[in-house]
Amino acid sequence: MKLPRNAFLSKQWQRIPPQRRLPVAVYATTQILFLLWWAAFFPGALSYDSITYIWHVTTGPWESNHSVVYDSLVWVTLNTTGDVWLLTLAQIVATSAVLAYCSVALREWGVRQRWAAVAAVVPALAPPLAVFVIFVWKDVPFVIGGILAFGAAARLAARRARGRQAVRDRVFYRTVGLLFLGFLMLAVFRNNGLLVAVVAAPILLIALPSMRKWILAATAVPVMIMMLLSTVVYPAAGIKTPPKDAVYAFFYADIAVAYKEHPGYFTKADKKLMADVAPLSHWGGRAGNCYDADWAMEPPMNRTEAARRNDELMALWTRVLKRTPDLVIGARVCRAHIAWSVFPGPKSLKGDTLLSDPKTSKTLFSYLEWNDDIKHSKYVPKLKIRPLSQPLHQVADFSWRAFKVPQLQWLFFRGATWCYATYLIVLLYRRRARLKGVTALLSVTLGLQLTVLAANPAPLWRYMIGPIFIGVLTLPLLWAKPRFGEQDGTQPSEPVLTPKREPDPEPAPVA
Repeated sequence: MKLPRNAFLSKQWQRIPPQRRLPVAVYATTQILFLLWWAAFFPGALSYDSITYIWHVTTGPWESNHSVVYDSLVWVTLNTTGDVWLLTLAQIVATSAVLAYCSVALREWGVRQRWAAVAAVVPALAPPLAVFVIFVWKDVPFVIGGILAFGAAARLAARRARGRQAVRDRVFYRTVGLLFLGFLMLAVFRNNGLLVAVVAAPILLIALPSMRKWILAATAVPVMIMMLLSTVVYPAAGIKTPPKDAVYAFFYADIAVAYKEHPGYFTKADKKLMADVAPLSHWGGRAGNCYDADWAMEPPMNRTEAARRNDELMALWTRVLKRTPDLVIGARVCRAHIAWSVFPGPKSLKGDTLLSDPKTSKTLFSYLEWNDDIKHSKYVPKLKIRPLSQPLHQVADFSWRAFKVPQLQWLFFRGATWCYATYLIVLLYRRRARLKGVTALLSVTLGLQLTVLAANPAPLWRYMIGPIFIGVLTLPLLWAKPRFGEQDGTQPSEPVLTPKREPDPEPAPVA
C-alpha cells in the first residue's frame, strides 16, 4: 500500500538520526530560499570586479591583484557552462551547508534548536545577506570561510566547556580540519585575508590552551600556503603581480590627506616630486579625501609615472609618517570607517555606505567604453541578469531596494554595528554562564574587523558583510541556557557544565 505523501515524508524524517535533524532542516530550508533569490537574479549579480575576473581569465593577462583561486573558479564555470550560473549556484550550496553547521554549534552552547534554526535561516531571508551570496565576487567564498571558521571555533570551544578538551576523537580532528579550511578560504580569496588568521590565532590559543598545537596548525599553515602561492607559485605560473600604483595607492592617498591638511610641512623637493605625478591642486583637493583612496588615483593622477617613481613616493610617505603620524593614522582610520563606525560618513565625499545593486549594466560597469577585449567577448550576451521568473525578480528586487533605506543602513549594511553586538552578546553570555573558552567566539569577528581597519580603500559594505552573518548567528546566545545538548557526533551527549545547578543524569529532550 502506497503511503500518503505526508506520511512518506514523515517516515523519511524519522529515519534521520535526532542529532542530524537540525542541520538537515536548516540546510534544506536555506537552500530553497537561496534558490529563490538565485532564480530571481539568474545567473547571478555582477559588479565591476566581476567583469574584471572574466577579463582576466578570457583574454588575459591573469593578475594577482584579485584572488587567483576565485579567478580559476570563474574560468571553470565559463568553460563548462559558458555562463556564471554554476559558480553562483555553488556559492549558495556552500553557504547553506556552512549555516547548517553553525546551527549545530549554537545548539552545543545551549541554544534551543528552534532558535538555532531561526538564526541560521535569517541570512537566507534577509535581502542584504541573501543577495550578497549570489554575486560573482571573491568576497562571497571569503565570507563563507569566515562563517565556517566561526562555527568550527565555536564547536572546539564547546568541547572545552564540557570538559572534553583533552579528547582526541574523530569529531575533534574533523572540527580542526574545518577550522583550517575556513582560515584557508579567508587567506586565498582575499589578498589580505591571511591577516584574519593572524589576529584570531592569539585569541584562540588563549581560549583553548589544551588545543594549542592544533589551533596553531589550523591558523599558521593557511598563512604559509598563501605566502607560498603569492611568492612562488603564482609568479612561476606566469601570473602577473599588480602594478605598483595599485599596490601602494593607500600610501599615495595618505600623502594627499597630509598635504591637504598641512601643505606647509612639505619641502620644495617634496612638492616637485608630487607635481611630477599630479598637479598640486589635485593632491590638495580631490585626492585629499580621506574616505576614498580611489579619488587620489583618478585623473589627473599619472599612474604610470607614479609606478615608475614609486620608491621616491614611498620615501616621501615615510617622511610624512615621521613628521605627522597623526595625519597618516587619521587618514587610515577615516578610510576604514566602514570597519568601526556604526553610521556612514558624508555622501558628498563617498563616505556613505557604498552598495552594489544586483542589476544589469548596459556598459558592463564602463568596461565596454574602454576595453576592446571585452567588447568582442563571446560572453557579453551572458553578462546580464536573466531571471527565471519575472514576478519573482520583481519581488526580490523590491525587497532589496526596500532594505536600502538610508536611515536603516546602520542596521542592515554596516558590519561595525554587528561587530559590537557580537562582542556584547558573547561577553554577556560568558558572564552569565561562567564557562571556559567562550571568548573563542569573538576571534573571527575581531579578525575581520581589524583586517579591514588595517587597510581599506573605501567604505564598501561587502568588506564587512562577514560580521553581519556572524552577528545574526550569535543573537540566540542572549537567551541560551547552558544545558545538556547533542554531542558533536553520534555518541550520547555529555553535559555543558554550569555552576548554577548539577547536571541532569539524562539528556534533556530535544526542543
